[in-house]
Amino acid sequence: MGAVKSSVALVTELIDTTIQALGLELWGVEHIQQGKYSLLRIYIEREEGVTIEDCEKVSRQVSALLDVEDPITGEYTLEVSSPGVDRPLFSVEQYEQYIGNEVNLKLRSPLQGRRKFKGQIIKVAGDSISLLVEGAEYDLEHSEIEQASIVY
Repeated sequence: MGAVKSSVALVTELIDTTIQALGLELWGVEHIQQGKYSLLRIYIEREEGVTIEDCEKVSRQVSALLDVEDPITGEYTLEVSSPGVDRPLFSVEQYEQYIGNEVNLKLRSPLQGRRKFKGQIIKVAGDSISLLVEGAEYDLEHSEIEQASIVY
């Protein structure tokens, strides 16, 4: 029996090719539950930057695709955005791109009594991200990171 995929993993799989076909990169997907409603936020990226037209195009295409495939139960709002300057980090490869930068990071469960860390990414090895926080080094497993974003 295969593991049940999260709604984020399902959506990512469904829309990645469509976004690439539009000449853009899928930066990441967030699904935020708010009672019976939820927000599905899709981040897109391109070297030259993302325009409002890009967001509208992706929104139309992805909306049609999600209506057919229906990977999310219940009502949700679709939002398409560029990652912006305080960009969220989703994949290990994205952490690698930002070695040397400072990040705000929140863990799924506490490490040494804390869930929130602000520090510099100093190394990425396999699925482990090393952060320098107030002079101390923390090795964090990517799967344990709930959310992270670049400090601008």
